[in-house]
Amino acid sequence: EKSQARNGRSPARTPTRTSGQSKPTTTRDTDYTSIGVSDHDVFLLPGSDLQLLGILTVVAAAVRLFRIYQPSSVVFDEVHFGGFASKYIKGRFFMDVHPPLAKLLLTLAGWLAGFDGEFDFKDIGKDYLEPGVPYVAMRLLPAICGILTVPTIFLTLKAAGCRTTSAALGAGLVIFENGLLTQSRLILLDSPLMVFTAFTVLAWTCFANQHEQGPSKAFEPSWWFWLMATGLGLGATVSVKWVGLFTIAWVGSLTVLQLWVLLGDTRTVTPRLWWKHFFARVFSLIIIPLTFYMAMFAIHFLCLVNPGDGDGFMSSEFQATLNSKSMQDVPVDVVMGSRVSIRHHNTQGGYLHSHNHMYPTGSKQQQITLYPHKDENNVWLLENQTQPEGLDGPITGPTAWDKLDVTHLHDGSIVRLYHLTTDRRLHSHDVRPPVTEADWQNEVSAYGYEGFEGDANDFFRVEIIRSMSDGAAAKSRVRTIQTKFKLVHVMTGCVLFSHKVKLPDWAYEQQEVTCAKQGTLPNSVWYIEQNEHPMLGVDAEKVNYRNPGFFGKFWELQKVMWRTNAGLVESHAWDSRPPSWPVLRRGINFWGKDHRQIYLIGNPIVWWSSTLAVAIYIAFKGLAVLRWQRGYSDYHISTFKRFDYEIGTSVLGWAFHYFPFFLMQRQLFLHHYFPALYFAIITFCQIYDFATSRIGGLGLRERPSLGKVGAMLLLILSIVAFTIYSPLAYGNPWTQSACKQVKLFEAWDWDCGTFHTSLDQYATFSPNANNAAQTDSPAVPAQRGGHAPIGGGLQDGNQKPLVPPGDAKVTPQAQADKSVLNREERVEYRDQDGNLLDEAQVAALEGKVSFQTRYETRTRIVDAAGNEVADGTPGAEGFAPPHPDVEGRNPETLDSNEQEAREQPATVAVGGDVGKEDGVEQGKARGGKPRPASEGNEATR
Repeated sequence: EKSQARNGRSPARTPTRTSGQSKPTTTRDTDYTSIGVSDHDVFLLPGSDLQLLGILTVVAAAVRLFRIYQPSSVVFDEVHFGGFASKYIKGRFFMDVHPPLAKLLLTLAGWLAGFDGEFDFKDIGKDYLEPGVPYVAMRLLPAICGILTVPTIFLTLKAAGCRTTSAALGAGLVIFENGLLTQSRLILLDSPLMVFTAFTVLAWTCFANQHEQGPSKAFEPSWWFWLMATGLGLGATVSVKWVGLFTIAWVGSLTVLQLWVLLGDTRTVTPRLWWKHFFARVFSLIIIPLTFYMAMFAIHFLCLVNPGDGDGFMSSEFQATLNSKSMQDVPVDVVMGSRVSIRHHNTQGGYLHSHNHMYPTGSKQQQITLYPHKDENNVWLLENQTQPEGLDGPITGPTAWDKLDVTHLHDGSIVRLYHLTTDRRLHSHDVRPPVTEADWQNEVSAYGYEGFEGDANDFFRVEIIRSMSDGAAAKSRVRTIQTKFKLVHVMTGCVLFSHKVKLPDWAYEQQEVTCAKQGTLPNSVWYIEQNEHPMLGVDAEKVNYRNPGFFGKFWELQKVMWRTNAGLVESHAWDSRPPSWPVLRRGINFWGKDHRQIYLIGNPIVWWSSTLAVAIYIAFKGLAVLRWQRGYSDYHISTFKRFDYEIGTSVLGWAFHYFPFFLMQRQLFLHHYFPALYFAIITFCQIYDFATSRIGGLGLRERPSLGKVGAMLLLILSIVAFTIYSPLAYGNPWTQSACKQVKLFEAWDWDCGTFHTSLDQYATFSPNANNAAQTDSPAVPAQRGGHAPIGGGLQDGNQKPLVPPGDAKVTPQAQADKSVLNREERVEYRDQDGNLLDEAQVAALEGKVSFQTRYETRTRIVDAAGNEVADGTPGAEGFAPPHPDVEGRNPETLDSNEQEAREQPATVAVGGDVGKEDGVEQGKARGGKPRPASEGNEATR
């Protein structure tokens, strides 16, 4: 201690070393070349490595393609992504929260195989064979992506400096990972996401290797190749899912580190050269990915030129760019007597609408709704509060203004809105609406008859919203499209209002319109789209929607995708939270039928070993920091430094792809962990490589055969675990006893009761034979999001046919001896546990609880002699719920009696309305507990 003090050093900063320790030598770097790095060019691999790579790829193909035709019916999210392929081929616009690249590739695979887009993928369990859907070709695209992930991780580990044994171990762990296998055999997005993520990691690893070799490699062809390949990979990854933003963050953080190191090299890196490095990375890692991403949306817009289910999410300007949605130029000045269609601003497309149907409660007057389609029932005639005077007194009738000089509508004008098709006027009074029974809401109806003069409750005052109106003239008088205004009810002071509440089936599930006291501005804003008047001739000033152009459409779609994604906060039967992912706490039930099941669960050996590897590095890093603070010179040791940097890079990628999910309130599922899992597997293989071939003192570096044996044992354990759980990935036969033996946690909630007790029982029935089994999907699907009558009970115990026999659309059956004898409908009431309630129990509960509608199809199969045949499907329900990415977000009109609808209006949630609408939303109780997909066919993202 005295000697140390005399040397001016603190004892804490100069640790005592044992005689067996060798003091590391310190050399000053002359440039930014990293110590201990050699060239690991993957294009210069020896022939033995290439042969091994080929063998691994063949094994991956065999594992991924094995029985890919099974099951031969729609599985889980194939409902959505297969449906998107149909819409691409038909050119019908849709909205999805994910970018289009993977969906375009799936569509291309189907189109090349002859898919015509007629199959709708509407229901889980819907048969592919009878309609001739090329589903195998479409599944091949994700399968090929899954196969390519295997050679990609092999090359990545080689580029990182790992030995061939470690690289082969990593490839084997990916091959036999059950979760990655399951996702790569179905029409889903995760397999393309994984292969593009893997390619990006490979490209960046190769570029980082070039960079660390110092100035001699900078700006060489290989340096540029891998840098631009990284940018291309980033663009492809983020064009599949926005999870690619995490990959961008990983590459971006490492790029900043590189530039920081370059900045410190004052000997070889001049300021001019540093800026050259900077702009090379800006071009390759920002411009190239952004250009690629936008190009995918350009193709997306080129394919989707017709109106569809998703255009209601978009603005009127956006919708006007679609075929049949565009309109002719219309007169810009709105005058008394104009025939107009009035659109709601915040729901981006719903028209003020009425039809000759009455409210079942309240005033029982004619319904007023918001309707998403152009229709003659959207046309209103603007009347003054009094009829115009003629030579012989007041001119009567709605055409009174047709031959008079035009009278413009100004801010503060009092108007009446006359519904031309039913001869009633827009009307409001102090009566609660039929759905939103809140004190701050009044009912809006259509009231009167032909020739009726109306009353004071028909008067509405126009209040122009200047801040939202376009142009000076539009701020002073009402102009088509340009003027945004409120309609204030003169007698009560409430404002014409619409919000995200959908009316029941008696109003065709159209959106509710009310008169709101102190309603928030966005939901109270209206504008006129169509306008005509006999006195506004061909020379009148005209107006039309502005064409937003590609960039306007692109940016609007990004905002809609972001808002919709952020709104996915409802729980789901199979969701899980990030803390459970690294330990494989819970999976996702995909499909169940014919005593088989597909359940997304990972390989426990792969997941737990990779998680352990991440934990080892975190512990190592913590200890290294403590030792560094105490003055140890560990970072002067080349192997120590390379271990920290190389594995730290992989763990950083794991962290970027894992921890952001803790900040998300949206629905999350096990498959969201897959990119992080990929980095964790790389981490495990790198640690194994260091331990067996690069770190001295363990005795393994000097005995390479032990490293090979250890890798073989790990791989064998992974294969054993893979084989045990493979029936859940392939949908293969399994027995109840075998299932229960390997069900390690109760949270692994696949249903062992689904399977037969003996494998021999499967020999009597083959789901993929030519005598295809009847699908579990309903022949006549229930109206999406529909509401069955509540309170009707069992209709006096009598059952009635669902549709007339002549109109029944029956799913074709392949077996000649099976036929549909009857289709029946009945209403049952069950509690949250599924227990059937009798009429007395229902009556006792009325007014105390809320009921939620669920449609269920049960099939009885009989042979030619009329004997019932068990179909082996436990409680199958073929109806899939709405797309979870948009579920509950937008009112819609589907299969209405007025007009076949293909569009739906979007609703943008407004914060000011949330509190007022809580009472409505809280009344919608969520019933039912999570069940296997074979019982509750749910799809998610």
